[in-house]
Amino acid sequence: MAPNRGYFCLGMKPKKKDMNLKEVIALITLLDDPDEGIYSEVKNRFIMLGPPAIPHLETAWENSFDAIMQKRIEAIIHTIQFEALQNALKYWAENEQDDLFKGVTIIARYQYPDLDENKLRKQLQQIKQDVWLELHDDLSPLEKVKILNHILFEVHQFSGNITNYHAPQNSFINVVLETKKGNPVMLSVVYALICKELNIPVYGVNLPQHFVLAYVNDYANLFDVSNKSFSDNILFYVNPFSKGLIFNHKDIDQFLKQLNVEPDVKYYLPCSNVDIVKRILNNLVYSYEKLGYLEKVEELKGLEKQL
Repeated sequence: MAPNRGYFCLGMKPKKKDMNLKEVIALITLLDDPDEGIYSEVKNRFIMLGPPAIPHLETAWENSFDAIMQKRIEAIIHTIQFEALQNALKYWAENEQDDLFKGVTIIARYQYPDLDENKLRKQLQQIKQDVWLELHDDLSPLEKVKILNHILFEVHQFSGNITNYHAPQNSFINVVLETKKGNPVMLSVVYALICKELNIPVYGVNLPQHFVLAYVNDYANLFDVSNKSFSDNILFYVNPFSKGLIFNHKDIDQFLKQLNVEPDVKYYLPCSNVDIVKRILNNLVYSYEKLGYLEKVEELKGLEKQL
């Protein structure tokens, strides 16, 4: 099976030189050269050419019967894709961090470089539409959350993946939308993305060993969440991993006490989208460490440095 294409627009003007087809063909003919020095030069040149070279490399992989050449092509494609991923994540953190969907999609491309972003949007749109049909202007925040919970956890049957809690798949938005199972962070992400589409003020809260959501006052100033008084604007909290269980400030006090963790204002207030993506990356590092995939662990730590 040919390696995944997985190249995508970074939203920036390309800095690399235009690709010359004759040069690409010449480079491909050198991929089976036994001289490691030549291979290293060829690999570096392909990396310089970047994502546009990937279709040509894939064709070469499909037409080759040389296992060494195929392995080299896979390594080059992965390196190109990973560099593009690093650039995309850095650009997102600097320019587009308000778009949580884009951030979590970039992370999913680490494992699924050819994922269909339009398919993900359609899946989210369907859930949003189902919720929207039940909403009306006179509903209280609690009533809105009850509708959200009904649609997400009863109609669409999302649930926490308790039996395989630390599986990497729980951290990829495409898999969570497909299987309807995830960890606390990704279930909260799905919930928050639906709320954003419906202008419902729900935001992530980065608890130790858990992740929940805060429903805030419509008039709260989200640019001033570092101000301790902002907690007065939080109406209640929602736990998507427990099918949308609603709880309050004192419940977080109790949770932190059980963990022997000192209360900190950051455990009660909304966190940034960058913090959410960092949390997803940390979960993936832990997952792959448990599985012994140390190369992936190092790559994911490299991704986190872009934030």
